[in-house]
Amino acid sequence: MEDPSLDRHFKGHKDAVTCLDFSPNTKQLASGSIDSCLMVWNFKPQTRAYRYVGHKDGILAVSFAPSGQLVASGSRDKTVRLWIPGAKGESTVFTAHSASVRSVEFSSDSQYILTSSDDKTIKLWSLNRQKFQFSLNQHSNWVRCAKFSDDARLIVSSSDDKTIKLWDRNSRDCIHTFNEYTGFVNSVAFHPSSTFIAAGSTDSTVKIWDIRTNKLIQHYTSHTQAINSISFHPCGNYLLTASNDSTLKVFDLLEGKIFYTLHGHQGSALAVAFSKEGDYFASAGADEQVMVWKTNFDQILYQDSLDIRSQRISTQSTNKIITTSNNKHPENKAFSSTNNVIHAHTNNASASRSSSSSSSQRDQSPLTIPLNESNLNENDSIDFNPTKAALVSAAAAPKHFLTPNLHKPSKNLANINLNLIANGGATSNLNEKISNIGNSVSMLKKTTSDSEASKPNIQFKDWSNTLEHIVQQLDILTQTVGILEERLNLTENKLQVIVDNNSISSTNKNISSNKFIKCNGSIASELRN
Repeated sequence: MEDPSLDRHFKGHKDAVTCLDFSPNTKQLASGSIDSCLMVWNFKPQTRAYRYVGHKDGILAVSFAPSGQLVASGSRDKTVRLWIPGAKGESTVFTAHSASVRSVEFSSDSQYILTSSDDKTIKLWSLNRQKFQFSLNQHSNWVRCAKFSDDARLIVSSSDDKTIKLWDRNSRDCIHTFNEYTGFVNSVAFHPSSTFIAAGSTDSTVKIWDIRTNKLIQHYTSHTQAINSISFHPCGNYLLTASNDSTLKVFDLLEGKIFYTLHGHQGSALAVAFSKEGDYFASAGADEQVMVWKTNFDQILYQDSLDIRSQRISTQSTNKIITTSNNKHPENKAFSSTNNVIHAHTNNASASRSSSSSSSQRDQSPLTIPLNESNLNENDSIDFNPTKAALVSAAAAPKHFLTPNLHKPSKNLANINLNLIANGGATSNLNEKISNIGNSVSMLKKTTSDSEASKPNIQFKDWSNTLEHIVQQLDILTQTVGILEERLNLTENKLQVIVDNNSISSTNKNISSNKFIKCNGSIASELRN
């Protein structure tokens, strides 16, 4: 695993750069600035950048369409422009709001555009002829940011009224309002699984919620000034932030702590974005510069193992029949999409990380707030984990982001490795428990099936919902066990390498010692002669 490194930087704006977005194929990067210009930077060598002029005031938001054929920009001039990212810079414009446009985003199918504004509204537009669809109006101050979930069924927004609101796009209702912030909420984003949201605020904190239970699960206080922008890595394991304290920070969401602190900008860092594959990320700031970084830390170390795991999960899923209910609670819909489990990995907490273009450090562990079963409502969903005791006793449970109740302080890597080896039998016990639970579920299904004719429909529906919930939890448990098995294998291999290195080192020492003794013996004999 390597440190992030500065790959290239672009300079062409004449004022602070406020927004960034990569093209889907990572061949271009769009940036907007207070200088009213949109720049499209080309990664192909010796290809010039495109400067687009059209807005009459500073650009505050930019977004590539998933097709890569359009770029949308939002401005203080109250308009949204749609650009074709080519040499000609052709664009169409429409007046979207009655005040500055703070954010723009395309839906995943490129059919809709979501905008937010200082006029306190969020608006949805059809891309076809830029036709207005509807407006969401419950914020009481400027709406800084609005984002789609991956399937575009949900919308999340953040505002200077210090709230974050979660919306159902179809019903246009506000599902939940998060009030935990004490400052303006500058940026908000959906986790790639669409079951979590993260936000950054002027109170210098980053917070993450599970939207299935509406509970705060992680809280970071590493920045010293306002946070302006956040971005999830596509794998969901890392969160990138930009702050007025001039730093970029990478948070490891599995370990629940800061991973890297990057220094590069002179003045406030205003925008960050990961590429669609996660191999690059970009940052921009008040120093008028755009920097492109090679991620490095997400590479290859566990890729083979994760590929094997994903193949196994896909094979298992074809052999399972999971009945989906018509439950209208959005948190239950999000909970049902548990295929996007975040992969666990091992970090060397004692490693000192630095490079010529970046300095990195590990801060203290953040305040991590676990789920509490007693605080859950009747319709809330939690991760049922009957093997919690076994995992914790192994002192090496994967810090699974979907099971925040298992979050433990990090330990020395060597101790974790030894504990994993010493408790290697935990995996077989887990498999036995899963098998027993699976048999119980099968018996329960059979009993329900035999007696369904003699029971009322309402009772059968309750049984069906209960069974479905158990099956979903078993699926999560199976995937967690798979991660633990792979982690055990990887750690054993790593430990074997260390042992081999130690044995080679001791052998070399013995050889050196023997040579020294022989040399001293020959010298002594010569002196006697």
